[in-house]
Amino acid sequence: MRVVIVGAGEVGRAIARNLEDAHDVVVVDRDREVVEELTYSLDVLSIRGDGTELRALEQADVEQADLVIACTDDDEVNVVICGAAKTVSDAFTIARVRRRTLLETWEGSEGAFGVDFMVCTDLLTARAIFRISGLPATQDVDTFVGGLVRMAEFEIDDDSPVAGKTVVEADQYDSLTFAGIFRGDEMIVATGDTVLESGDRVVVIGSADSVSDFAADVVAPTSDNGDEVVIVGASEIGFQAAREFEEHGYRPRLIEQDHDRAREVAEALPDTLVMESDATDTEFLAREHVDEADLVISALDGDEKNLLVSLLSRRLGVDRTVAVIENLEYAELFETVGIDVAINPREETAEEIVRFTRAGQTEKVAMLEHDRAEVIEFEVSRDSVLAKRTIVDATTSLPDGVVIGAISRGGELVTPRGETVIKPGDHVVIFVDAAVLEEVFELV
Repeated sequence: MRVVIVGAGEVGRAIARNLEDAHDVVVVDRDREVVEELTYSLDVLSIRGDGTELRALEQADVEQADLVIACTDDDEVNVVICGAAKTVSDAFTIARVRRRTLLETWEGSEGAFGVDFMVCTDLLTARAIFRISGLPATQDVDTFVGGLVRMAEFEIDDDSPVAGKTVVEADQYDSLTFAGIFRGDEMIVATGDTVLESGDRVVVIGSADSVSDFAADVVAPTSDNGDEVVIVGASEIGFQAAREFEEHGYRPRLIEQDHDRAREVAEALPDTLVMESDATDTEFLAREHVDEADLVISALDGDEKNLLVSLLSRRLGVDRTVAVIENLEYAELFETVGIDVAINPREETAEEIVRFTRAGQTEKVAMLEHDRAEVIEFEVSRDSVLAKRTIVDATTSLPDGVVIGAISRGGELVTPRGETVIKPGDHVVIFVDAAVLEEVFELV
């Protein structure tokens, strides 16, 4: 497939990096230095040009493209790029936008503007925040097979009851598979003898109930995980996050310093208590008992502000902190200093677009640890190396770095065990080391 990506920021780079091995990728960007750097760092054709101009698109041979992805940092520019591409090609177009209102306009106009698919960064980020908030100690959460299967990544700390146990000792659940472990720079495929160490990030796949039970056992018994949620910052992400919590029956509190914005969101969020104040005012935080919150979400406009608020929340004794970061390079720093989860909107967007590009091969994709591994769902065909074979037998045909996490058969969850036979038509959820991803796609 020929893919033209316009915009080589974090989103564009992540998509290009993910697709370069399996597709013919062209990247267009206005910045000469960025184009030169891409030429040497990725196996793509990089072109300097303005994607809103037909000349630049023609230089990228957009008329031969199967897919055009507009992912600059400007919503309107991305829409124009898609419209321009449609005038000279039959390519499927994807526009990345930040504003949910633009997404709603597009949805209401039945795919107008020459955009075939639109991805809203702020909405995706808000939904990711909500998913993560539902389980204690989790770093990432996603669902597969229409919600029948859940994947979650948990960090094991010193006080965790499972720290120091082997996978066999920790696995006391009906429908759960320990898939992989991230230990520093190492990625480990979990086996029964693997010992769970403090600092490990463990990926499990299974039924929603089993994953929830494991989540409850990962944290120390004294932890109190309730429903008191405080969102700091009425940015678009903060606003959308509050709306997500409202839609799921929560009554969050939201702190916003700007008077006009606070009034605006208060009118739009009937089940959210909006407080007009500076979130770094310790007297205000103490007076409003923010220290009793189970979760504080920092969604201000600025990474430094979100780091400051998160650190202050931890100092006050808040159980869990989630911070929005725009610069992906800060993710490790945030987590090193004690922020529980750092969410990058651009990374969420890249994941959603990559999911879409894989639609012909997979039902769903979740990228882990900045794309060091993926969890994918696919339907087993008659030609698959997995069809009509037990898991023990089938895995001998798969490369190292693959774990079969769950199977759905006729809408029922099948917990994979060594002698489980995989049948054509089954929906299988697997954990895959990113290094062998393309090889796995060719086999399954």
